[in-house]
Amino acid sequence: DFTARLEAWGITPLAQVVAYDDGDGAHAARLWFLLRTLGHGKVAVLDGGWKRWTALGLPVDSRVPAPAHARYRGEFDASRLLDANAVQARLAEGDLLVDARAADRFRGENETIDRVAGHVPGAVNRPYAQNLADGRFKPPAQLADEFRALLGARAPGDTMVMCGSGVTACHHLLAMERAGLQGARLFTGSWSGWISDPGRPIAREGA
Repeated sequence: DFTARLEAWGITPLAQVVAYDDGDGAHAARLWFLLRTLGHGKVAVLDGGWKRWTALGLPVDSRVPAPAHARYRGEFDASRLLDANAVQARLAEGDLLVDARAADRFRGENETIDRVAGHVPGAVNRPYAQNLADGRFKPPAQLADEFRALLGARAPGDTMVMCGSGVTACHHLLAMERAGLQGARLFTGSWSGWISDPGRPIAREGA
């Protein structure tokens, strides 16, 4: 249970949370989004993560903290979470589905994680790494230009994001918020969830 984990970490609804990871920020973005779904407003992601922090010679600590147990009561908001049926319906209505996976996996090549290769018909591909430059998020204005070009005339709220399992897609949600384009929704099951039903259509490059 996520709230039980927050309580074990000593986090209260009013605590300032700064999330980071030792990679490209995808897992930190996932934590950011999970907290947002609980209505936690005071959450940020450390741009550049652990790698940049240590590269700058900033202080580090090897001690494992032992926080006092806290009580956490959030207001869960499921409005930005979509299942496969909702995604299919929204695609039929003209909403945009952005796949954050690497281009080769989107095309149906080099699939080493999921048992079926390809992508959701109608989805467009923007690998989440395109949100970064030198390991940090691109400037807000640049991200806004790039995402507006992708969205066209659609509002951010008419946009859905996905990836392999719902983790790296959160990087897009954070990038869009940084760009001032709030309201996109997450396909929680993403590709793994889509292919769980063999009756759902699949697209592949050249197929």
